[in-house]
Amino acid sequence: MTDTPVEQMTFEQAMKELEAVVGQLERGDVALDQSIALYERGAALKKRCEDELKRAEEKVAAITLDANGQPTGTKPVEDL
Repeated sequence: MTDTPVEQMTFEQAMKELEAVVGQLERGDVALDQSIALYERGAALKKRCEDELKRAEEKVAAITLDANGQPTGTKPVEDL
């Protein structure tokens, strides 16, 4: 586990740490208290990944196309 706050992680950082957390929990080689802390960290990492994916999907959805299907720019997310 890193000391980086989850809300400051990139998608890639959060996913990598989430995979490590899942691996530790699956092996079952940690004490109960540590397992609980890992589970809580994992839940926060999962939410971060989901939030970042949603943000990326919204950006992709905001790309506007011209009549020929070529990207012409983006529209604000709040217009979606």
